[in-house]
Amino acid sequence: MDKLGLTSGAQSLRRALMVLRMLGQNQEEGLTLVQVIERVGLERSTVHRLLTCLVEEGFVERQEKGKVYRLGIDAVQLGTAGLRRMPLIDKYDALLQRLARISGDTVFFVIRQGDFCLCLQRQEGHFPVRVFTTNVGEKRLLGIGAGGLALMATLPDEEIAALVQRHAKNYAQMGFSLADMMVAVRETRQAGYSRIVDTITEGVSGVGCAFQVSPTQWAALSFGAISQRLPLARQHELGALLLQEALRQDF
Repeated sequence: MDKLGLTSGAQSLRRALMVLRMLGQNQEEGLTLVQVIERVGLERSTVHRLLTCLVEEGFVERQEKGKVYRLGIDAVQLGTAGLRRMPLIDKYDALLQRLARISGDTVFFVIRQGDFCLCLQRQEGHFPVRVFTTNVGEKRLLGIGAGGLALMATLPDEEIAALVQRHAKNYAQMGFSLADMMVAVRETRQAGYSRIVDTITEGVSGVGCAFQVSPTQWAALSFGAISQRLPLARQHELGALLLQEALRQDF
């Protein structure tokens, strides 16, 4: 180990992983060579060499139209395999089951993935009318669902503004502006948990809370239910429950 606490002799591997992580966070739109260079902060020749190698190995693909890079089939297969048995899911599975049993409602477990949140797990409650606004493996822009809003609230204001700008058209189509987002973010920060009503599906509400699962990774737990089951008082009750559980987690 070197003086920074990083494994010595693995610089190229670490840089390649950094590039893969950056591409994964921008998979939908892809990144050009210049964008990758700007975001990873490496020399052009280094980034070009890494991308060329990753393309040759099938972990990255380059689209001629627009000349953008995205994760390749081998990287996608690894990710899919990981979802089938992820230690993170195993670690929090019992908690999801307990929260679903206590509330009777659907509980979601999501993580941040770049500008999006990825649903890793969903646990159904016993209430007959169940809410499935997000499927396991599905991604949504940060700030839309309860979990995504809780995750967005962990970001600095300037990063949120840049994120909304990058996806301005998508947010606008869903009826969200930066001003709307910032109001919701400030309310979430003040309470410690997020609250949404009718933002994804009419008649559906949610409550979410974010917490760190590693030094670099944030996750969120959220409840989803029909709005009749989540009046304001119960939103605060469930929010307090999530905040209490989040504070107990220790990565």
